[in-house]
Amino acid sequence: MRAHIGLAEPGDLPAVKGLLDESGLPSSDVTAEKLTHFLVARAGGALAGVIGVEPLGNDGLLRSAAVAPALRGGGLGVELVAALERRARELGVRRLYLLTTTAERFFRGRGYGRVARDTAPRAVRGTTEFRDLCASTSVCMMKRLGSERTRGATR
Repeated sequence: MRAHIGLAEPGDLPAVKGLLDESGLPSSDVTAEKLTHFLVARAGGALAGVIGVEPLGNDGLLRSAAVAPALRGGGLGVELVAALERRARELGVRRLYLLTTTAERFFRGRGYGRVARDTAPRAVRGTTEFRDLCASTSVCMMKRLGSERTRGATR
């Protein structure tokens, strides 16, 4: 089943929080205001996936990437990450950080590299997710986002 990815709407908040909870991801700080920077995937009228970004100037925190259990392994997560990176670029984000305890390999395959938590910019370290919600054992990763025009160009 093909999913359609688009901006989250205010009415998506309960379903988004439900999918995050079901996936074992933090949801307590996901508010209607933060939802404006989330993308959702819909398949057959149901929420199939979600991903968000907290834009912090040139930096951003990728957060809350989740796919409904029945749809995992079909490439929707890859599509969500690519769509979020495009959205982050539109918002002026040039470096995207994330924390994970379970998806390091997945994100490494998307071009993210491991970095020391304490090297993340102060604004990223100051987010609720970074400071309070993610385990101190979470792996911190970062990806530099080039422009759409230069992405894939060789130097």
